Order: sequence, then C-alpha cells, then structure tokens
Amino acid sequence: MYAILAGPDPDELGEQLREQGVEVAHVDGMATRPELEEAGVHRAALFVLTDVEQATAIPIAKDINEDVRAVVYDRQSLPEFVSAQADLAVDPELLDPEAVAEELAAE
Repeated sequence: MYAILAGPDPDELGEQLREQGVEVAHVDGMATRPELEEAGVHRAALFVLTDVEQATAIPIAKDINEDVRAVVYDRQSLPEFVSAQADLAVDPELLDPEAVAEELAAE
C-alpha cells in the first residue's frame, strides 16, 4: 500500500504506518496540488492529513485520485466545507498512532 502523509507528524503516525508495511511519502510544508502530484497522490491508496489548517488538500487529493482514502489525524476539528470528503477523522487523544496505523494498513 502507498500512502501520503501531509502535515507535521508529532505522533509519528508515518513511522507506525511504515512498521505496518505501508510505503509512506511525506509532504513537508503546504500540501498544494503540485506537491501532492510530485508525492504520487495519483497512485496512493491513502492520504493522511495531520493539519486541518491544510484541509483544502483533501479535495485536491480526491480530484487527482478519486479512489484515495482521505484520513484526518489531528486534535482540531475538520472544517465543515471538507468534512463530507474526508473518509475518516480521528483525534489522536482518542486513538494512538499504533492502533490507527494497524487499522489503516489492514484495509
């Protein structure tokens, strides 16, 4: 499975995904269309966003790859304008990165 993680990763979800056998590309800085395309979102099965301030990256990722599963892993609430496009939103206070990575890799 190929995944793109966009945003900071203080909980090390990217590392946990790698431990589950997922190939992870990390987009540093703003997750713009060119950055997502360069990271390979067109072939990604999973797009993980860890900064809801970059929520516009979700519709961009879905526009490039309608089959990509968009997951938000952040303590902040997802803005209403993109909530319908996210497949899953998880608060790190509720589920640790190990559990989230295990579930995402299993799907």
